Amino acid sequence: MLGSAVVRLATPPRAAASAAAGNISLVDGSLRAVLHPGAEDADSAAAGCSHKWRMVIAYDGTKFKGWQYQPSPPTIQCFLEKALIRITKLDRKELCLVGAGRTDTGVHARGQVAHFTTPFAYHCLDSFHSAINGLLPPDIRVREISAACPEFHARTSTKSKIYHYKIYNEAVMDPFHTNYAYHSAHKLNPHAMQEAANHFVGVHDFSSFANAVHNDRVRSPIKKISRFDVTKMDAIIQLEVEGTGFLYRQVRNMVQHGGRS
Repeated sequence: MLGSAVVRLATPPRAAASAAAGNISLVDGSLRAVLHPGAEDADSAAAGCSHKWRMVIAYDGTKFKGWQYQPSPPTIQCFLEKALIRITKLDRKELCLVGAGRTDTGVHARGQVAHFTTPFAYHCLDSFHSAINGLLPPDIRVREISAACPEFHARTSTKSKIYHYKIYNEAVMDPFHTNYAYHSAHKLNPHAMQEAANHFVGVHDFSSFANAVHNDRVRSPIKKISRFDVTKMDAIIQLEVEGTGFLYRQVRNMVQHGGRS
């Protein structure tokens, strides 16, 4: 089962102090961002102050090897870090880019939340916002960027995560849905699928629905699923799962189980 969308929800940041802005210019048809720190920023950096920034990101994951950083094949985090490095002139260790969660190869996002840090602040984020989107490929976009309070963390401040899976349930697949829905020629029963999905709601041990984790931190198998909705929309059956967190490929396996109903 291929995932078609993921939405990450995190607590909104409080207002943070601002400092100098950067200049954005077009040179030979390409976007170039030049940061000019002011005196306040120099003092802030010298004092070891850190400023945190929250982003909401949307992407079509078809061409990417998921979220997690790796230089080749390319990932979402890799492209974001390259753009941030060009704008801020910082290295990736200084930026400390963190996402609310990891998406697998081919999975898309409408509201992936991430944060990064800089030793200086910005008076105006409009230019920064334009610059980063100008440096990213067209299938990745930063929808929002804002200052965040020091306590904010894209992963640990998350309140809930929502996954969408879409099934195109007709004999012949619509080519316009190829990258965004799984094709099942076998006629499915949405009502039976909803009954099966209801059993996942609540707090449970989901060990049996998690794939073996490789190079990952140990996580508790106890997770809370607040809702699992099955909705039929013409030829599309959409499965929407919301929970506080998920194990590796837990949702994908849950959807596969529900699709057999």
